[in-house]
Amino acid sequence: MNISRKKRMAIYVIWFLVMPASLVGTFHVFPPIQSGHTGDIAAFLVLISVLAFMPIMTNNIPITVVQGVSLAVFLVFGLATEIVVTQVAFISIIVRLRLAKEDWYRFPLNSIASFIFCLMSGLVYYGLGGDHDFSSGIDAIDILLILVYQCSYFLFNQVVFMVAHWVIYRKKLEMKTKDAIWDGFTSLMIMPIGIILFVLYIEMGSLAILLVGAALVSLAFIMKQFYFTKEINRHLKKVSEFGHQLTRRLQANEVLDLFIDGSSAIIPSKYTLVFEIFDEKENAQILRYAENGVQIEKRIKPVSIKEGIYATLFQLKKTKVFHSKKEWKHLANYGNFPEDVESIMAIPIFRNSVLVGEIIVTSSKKRAYGSHQTKIMDILSSYLWVALENARHYQETKYSSERCALTHLYNFRYFECVLHKEFERLQNQSLNQLSLLLLDIDHFKSVNDTYGHQSGNEILCELAERLDGIVGDSGTTARYGGEEFVILLPNVGKEEIYQFAEFIRLSIANKPFTVHSDLNESRRKESISITASIGVATAPIDAEDAQSIIRHADRAMYTGAKQAGRNKVAVYEG
Repeated sequence: MNISRKKRMAIYVIWFLVMPASLVGTFHVFPPIQSGHTGDIAAFLVLISVLAFMPIMTNNIPITVVQGVSLAVFLVFGLATEIVVTQVAFISIIVRLRLAKEDWYRFPLNSIASFIFCLMSGLVYYGLGGDHDFSSGIDAIDILLILVYQCSYFLFNQVVFMVAHWVIYRKKLEMKTKDAIWDGFTSLMIMPIGIILFVLYIEMGSLAILLVGAALVSLAFIMKQFYFTKEINRHLKKVSEFGHQLTRRLQANEVLDLFIDGSSAIIPSKYTLVFEIFDEKENAQILRYAENGVQIEKRIKPVSIKEGIYATLFQLKKTKVFHSKKEWKHLANYGNFPEDVESIMAIPIFRNSVLVGEIIVTSSKKRAYGSHQTKIMDILSSYLWVALENARHYQETKYSSERCALTHLYNFRYFECVLHKEFERLQNQSLNQLSLLLLDIDHFKSVNDTYGHQSGNEILCELAERLDGIVGDSGTTARYGGEEFVILLPNVGKEEIYQFAEFIRLSIANKPFTVHSDLNESRRKESISITASIGVATAPIDAEDAQSIIRHADRAMYTGAKQAGRNKVAVYEG
């Protein structure tokens, strides 16, 4: 959660003004119950710090037994000592989170909060008559007072953090019921640990810290390993499902979009960059850029893979992890990496033992990526490039099956499919009108005979480029065959299609075409003028089906344009 710099500074100032004096005052009013036990207190501090770093995970919720140890410290040494121990515990927990620099304010914030609820719960305990004299053992009243202390600890904890969130983050004052119930349950579950540790310490001294501490640390370690294995298996299952989703995508852009969304959900990152190497292995272009899992259209120039941080990442040709900025900031020219980046994980992508790309994920936390994240990203990167290649091959195959190899316009087979679909739309009244324009170059055989077939091909290509530029996305342009072209325009009427065809006719007749003559002794560039005859028809006025509209446009072109002297537009008249 980001807060303003002003608020962060206010938290630091309040801590310096309040905490030192408050701690001194607490030690004065509630001095440690027992003296001469510095070694035991140090042992409790070590134990609570270790346990803070090793939470027990249950249903993705961390549970620390820190509160149980702090309860034992409170019962043995009193409020002041317990406050110090709790401060150390919260510092350890915050350190474990590996916060970014702008989140360091959470250290003093949690320090103030923990002091308040420790002090308030201790005052409740003392106010109800609780003390630290257990020389005659623990009776039912003592258990009840400890229970009240524990409940007070929980309630003040909830209230203090709820108010802090309202003041700092402007969040609505409300207690999340499910979270509160779970926290309350864990507090009661941990209480017996504190009582057992307290009783054993009274009976056995510092040996109890070692025995109970060893048991708790072992339990936490085993549960951590169990949870770690469970998380890896869960991630691997998600990766496998995600890989199948990727390989089913047939568009390269869809593959890349899905990769960013899916990989960010599995491996959270501050910034994600997907590069592809080009330009004879000298540079890499960015295919996708995302911040916090959200894709951003960002113009980033191709980067050199021969210098700076990219050179290091690309040339290693193996997965590389930088755990903090200190490890990579000395590399010159790291340009595109924002100031808040700490950890970097770079995953190279190989196809047939050749480096073809790189995936870079970053975090604002130090040591954000471990070995299991790198293995998962290695798998994800393999899925990505296989899916990307499959999509590109599909697109290439689809393109070659739909396009004329010479002019790159749609071929007639594809055009027929579009025509039939448009007639279906016309029949179900999704379209009002559908016009077709059929164009034939005049005297094209004489062009081939005079300048050569290659020059004829040049004219066909230039004409295709002109037609495609004129029609654009407003219709479908295809090569009908030979020197004939066809254009389909939805929702264009009879008068409009005539004017449109006339515009095309003039744009051909008034602007010469450039060719290279192959029949002269020396191949030279020449400009020649050509004309075209055009026939048009409009459905449903002129035709009721796909074949009729083509036939009628063809008839108009030959009878109304070709036979009338060429270089004309003829409209079908039924």
